[in-house]
Amino acid sequence: MGTTQVKYDFEVVKWFSVMAVVYLVVGTLIGVYIASELAWPFLNFDIPQISFGRLRPLHTNAVIFAFGGCTLMATAFYSVQRTGSTSLWSNKMAWLTFWGWNLVIVSAVITLPLGLTQSKEYAELEWPIDILIAAVWLMFSFNFMMTVAKRKTSHIYVSNWFFMGMMVMITYLHVVNSLAIPVSLFKSYSVFSGVQDAMIQWWWGHNAVGFYLTAGFLGIMYYFVPKQTGRPIFSYRLSVLHFWTLMFGYVWLGAHHLQYTALPDWTGSLGAAVSLAMIIPSWGGAMNGMMTLSGAWDKLRTDYILRFMVVSLAFYAMSTFEGPVMAVKTVNALSHYTDWTIGHVHSGALGWVVMISAGAIYHMVTRLWNTEMFSAKLVNLHFWMATVGAVIYVTAMWVSGIMQGLMWRDYDEFGTLSYTFAESVAAMHPYYVMRAVGGLIFFSGAVVMLFNVLMTIRSTSPASSMRAIPVTP
Repeated sequence: MGTTQVKYDFEVVKWFSVMAVVYLVVGTLIGVYIASELAWPFLNFDIPQISFGRLRPLHTNAVIFAFGGCTLMATAFYSVQRTGSTSLWSNKMAWLTFWGWNLVIVSAVITLPLGLTQSKEYAELEWPIDILIAAVWLMFSFNFMMTVAKRKTSHIYVSNWFFMGMMVMITYLHVVNSLAIPVSLFKSYSVFSGVQDAMIQWWWGHNAVGFYLTAGFLGIMYYFVPKQTGRPIFSYRLSVLHFWTLMFGYVWLGAHHLQYTALPDWTGSLGAAVSLAMIIPSWGGAMNGMMTLSGAWDKLRTDYILRFMVVSLAFYAMSTFEGPVMAVKTVNALSHYTDWTIGHVHSGALGWVVMISAGAIYHMVTRLWNTEMFSAKLVNLHFWMATVGAVIYVTAMWVSGIMQGLMWRDYDEFGTLSYTFAESVAAMHPYYVMRAVGGLIFFSGAVVMLFNVLMTIRSTSPASSMRAIPVTP
């Protein structure tokens, strides 16, 4: 019996993949610049549009929604076709999703530096852009689910469940948190007020981490780690358990961002308790990915793409332990409002999200263009730059954050504060310089990746990259 040939819709996946790397470079460049502004404030040049307050939301939107979004859409559209042995339900809708998502990104680049913002963390964009986000996200989700429905295989592979869980959750999280009353074209006020607004904001904020940056990228992990190792997932039952505990557990965590605030005490306690419980499924998922390499650990000597994936799982395990610990009230009393939180966020962002994304994109590039990477040495160089840059960045913020917390709560024998706030800021300076250096190394690694990917595409003949791929999900 001959191998069936399926004509996949991979052109849109190629564009999403390349734009993801472009946005990684842009997003980390902005990050390095604003980190440098904190270390050397003169870099503001007294220009409001490039001040930290204006560029910080642009940085977060660029790395989370521009880079992260393009990565999720590329990998989702790629893996759903491969696991279902079918083309996309609508290639035209996929292209509409591509251009719509990039229109959202361009809108953010224009409005945020101008100060047109709702001032809601990770959801700063004003109401017309929020509506566009919802429309594009719904197109992406519907197209994905309809592709799952028209699959040629009987089974829905677990990575597709993680992607669909993300799509459903992010839809209603985004819609509810963004409910607002417009008063002009680019000004609106949230329908929620006071402590309710804070609760809804962090219900959204932490679940953006939980379902967008965790569930979505776990969908990437569950497809690409087995593919890159050439081995089945270690435990399929564990992956299903991981999925359901994540779906039902993560939604309760948001209140741990609001310990010692006007929020009722019981909500913070509930958030902390469920946060601690979430260590178990998170570590189960990380171990499931790691144990997939059982009998194939020797591949790490030569497979640089696999190195990204394995290190990402280590960072995932670390971040999902650190987060719940920081949710505990006694730890939170020290860590809250300090750079420790920044270190935690970036151990997850740089170590988990970017590392697994880079591994997946390298994997896709070699298959989408039917070629090897232009330079395996550059992949290895990127791996070490990303790892070293992330470790320097995160370590600097851990030390800075714990130092801040200790300085802010230190009293002398008269019961007055030992240090002024200005003194704590001065003490942070060397760690801010260290963070900028770590970020610069990480950004340089992203530039190496972009160069390698573009050179790989450039050196590929059009005929080879358009070839139909045999059905082997």
